[in-house]
Amino acid sequence: MIPMSLAEVADVVGGEVHGDPAVVVTGPAYVDSRSPVPDGLFVAIVGERVDGHAYAAGAHAVLGSRPTEAPTVVVDDPVVALGVLARHVVDRIPAVVLALTGSQGKTGTKDYLASVLRQLAGADAVVATEGNGNNEVGVPLTVLRAGPETDFLVVEMGARGIGHIAYLCGIAPPRIAAALNVGTAHVGEFGGREQIARAKGEIVEALPADGVAVLNADDALVAAMASRTTGQVLTFGAAGAVSWGELELDALGRPAFTLLHDDDAAPVRLQQTGAHQAQNATAAAAMALAAGFALADVADALSTATAASRWRMEIAERADGLVVVNDAYNANPDSMRAALEALVAIGRSGARRTVAVLGEMRELGPEHDAGHRAVGADAVRLGVDVVVVVGPEAARIGDAAEAPGGPQVVRTEGRDEALAWLRQNAVAEDVVLVKASRGAALELVAEGLVAG
Repeated sequence: MIPMSLAEVADVVGGEVHGDPAVVVTGPAYVDSRSPVPDGLFVAIVGERVDGHAYAAGAHAVLGSRPTEAPTVVVDDPVVALGVLARHVVDRIPAVVLALTGSQGKTGTKDYLASVLRQLAGADAVVATEGNGNNEVGVPLTVLRAGPETDFLVVEMGARGIGHIAYLCGIAPPRIAAALNVGTAHVGEFGGREQIARAKGEIVEALPADGVAVLNADDALVAAMASRTTGQVLTFGAAGAVSWGELELDALGRPAFTLLHDDDAAPVRLQQTGAHQAQNATAAAAMALAAGFALADVADALSTATAASRWRMEIAERADGLVVVNDAYNANPDSMRAALEALVAIGRSGARRTVAVLGEMRELGPEHDAGHRAVGADAVRLGVDVVVVVGPEAARIGDAAEAPGGPQVVRTEGRDEALAWLRQNAVAEDVVLVKASRGAALELVAEGLVAG
C-alpha cells in the first residue's frame, strides 16, 4: 500500500479520525486480527457472529464504524470505505489490472497467470488475489497490497448477483478482462445461466476502448460478450485464437500440449492434474499475451508453474502408494465432471481402482437434485469404480450412480463415516478423489486418509 496518514485516509473515505491523525499506514489492510500486519490497517467489520471492533486492541490503525482503542478512522460502512480507499490507491500506482471471472476455473487460471507474470516481470512486480478473495472485501484487500513497484495487479472477481462485478470493477478497473465460462455454479442465486452471463459480462463492459477482452470461444454465452465491450477481443479455447493441440496426460493426469497462437507454437507440460487444466492455462496464456509477453516465454513459464492455492486437484501419495486427489475447495456439476475425468485418467494410466468421495454441491437452488443426479450419471458414464456419497444432502449422486453396470455405491452419513470406510477399504493400488462444496470441508477426509 502507498503510505498514507490516517488524516489522508479519512479525507479519501469521508471519515473522522479518533486518535492521532498523524499515524501513517504503510502496510496492507487486513480483516483477520489473528494475522495482524505490521503498520497495516485493520478493517473492523461487524458480521453475523463476530464484531471486528472487539479485536482492534493492539492494531496499528483501524478503519471501523465506531472508535476503538487504536487510532481509528470512523465511517458509516467500513466495507464501502475499504473499496473507496482501494480505488484511490489503484489510481495512483502504475499497475495494469488484469481481472477475470467465471463459473469455474477462476482460481486455477488466476494462479497460472500470476505465476507467469512473476516469472517474466519479477516477483515484486505482481500482486494477485490470494486464495478465493474475490468479493467486496477480498478485491480491495488485494488492491491494497499493491504499491508503486507493482506493474501487474491480477484480480479474481466473483458475483452473487447482477451488479456485483460492476461494483468490483469500480474498485479495480481492468485493462485486460477475461470471462472464462458460464456454468451452473450459483445458478440458484441467479435464476438461470443467462442471468449468470449477464452478471459475468459486466467485467468486459468495464474495459476502456484500448482494453482487451479475453473470451472463451467454446462457450456461446461467453463468446456473445464480444458485443458488450468497446475494447479489443482475444479468444481462447479449442476454437479460439489462443488454443492448444496434441494434448496428452501422464500417469498422474498432468497435461502436456502445444500452445498455439496465430502462426506460433510452443510446448507446455503442466504440473497440475486434469485435462481441464489445459483450458485454464490457455486462458492465462491469452491474458499474458494481451499484456505483451511472447508465446514461447509464456509457455516456458506455464511449464514451471506450481499450484498456489490449496485443495484444488492437490495430489498426495501415501507411503504405501495410495494416491489421493484433494479437490475439496469447491464444487459444481461442471467442475465435478472435470475432476471425475481426471480421476479416471489417472486410474487408467496406472491400472488403479478409482474411488470418488463426493459430497454436496451447494447454491444450486432448484437445480440441486438434478445437478447431483448429473454427477452420479457422469460417474457411471466415465466408468468410476466406487462412489462414496458423503452426507444425505448428496444422496442424489448415489441414486443416479446406482445404475446397471455402474460403480459400487457407498452411502455415508458424514465425514467421519466416510473416512472410516476409506481407511478400511482403500488400498495401495487405488486412486481416491475427494470433492464437494467448501461448506462440506471434505479436505479433512483427504488429509485423514493420507495420514493413514
